[in-house]
Amino acid sequence: MIAATSMFNESLAHIIQQIAIYAIPLLLGIICHEVAHGYVSCLLGDPTAKNAGRLTLNPLKHLDVMGTLVFVLTRMIGWAKPVPINPRYYKNPRRDIVLVSLAGPATNFVLAALFYLLYRVLAVVIMTSSPAVATYVIFPVINIAAAGTIVNIILGTFNLFPIPPLDGSKVLAVMLPPHMAASYMKLERYGFIILIVLVMTGMFERFFQVIIGSVYTLLF
Repeated sequence: MIAATSMFNESLAHIIQQIAIYAIPLLLGIICHEVAHGYVSCLLGDPTAKNAGRLTLNPLKHLDVMGTLVFVLTRMIGWAKPVPINPRYYKNPRRDIVLVSLAGPATNFVLAALFYLLYRVLAVVIMTSSPAVATYVIFPVINIAAAGTIVNIILGTFNLFPIPPLDGSKVLAVMLPPHMAASYMKLERYGFIILIVLVMTGMFERFFQVIIGSVYTLLF
């Protein structure tokens, strides 16, 4: 009984530790992703996101309860409340929709690069640090930096999937003839169901396991 309780406590502690490590880069990745959409849209003449108060890093303005819960459960996919945009403000709607759509994933890849740079720097610094500083300060931050690299690569890649309403679908819709694009975007009402099916069947898991494995092999 004591052994079982000890194992449960260790397992619970590990889960809490993993949540703590992934929470910061996950929040940062999701929020910056959405802010990037709104910021680029604003640069292209659309004040909608700015007027809605969405050009902020305040997580309460962006978090979607269901999207966050799905990420916690699947550890692969998740989403925030979409930043509102209005393509009617764009001078070149087809081009500008692509730029706004790609701004989110591009931001995630930039964040992944910055987290990895932090990881490499701290991996050198820890070699000359005292045991106490290394254990209680640098090592936890290294774990967060590694998690930030992986999380943002996953977020960026996931959002490029051409499944409405993901960013990749908006890019593909612009490339299709108008009548095909209209039919294609009607899938948006079923997008959540499609994503859940892909997760439940293990297709997403297999795909991202390959990506994560490749990233660890190349970078860590």
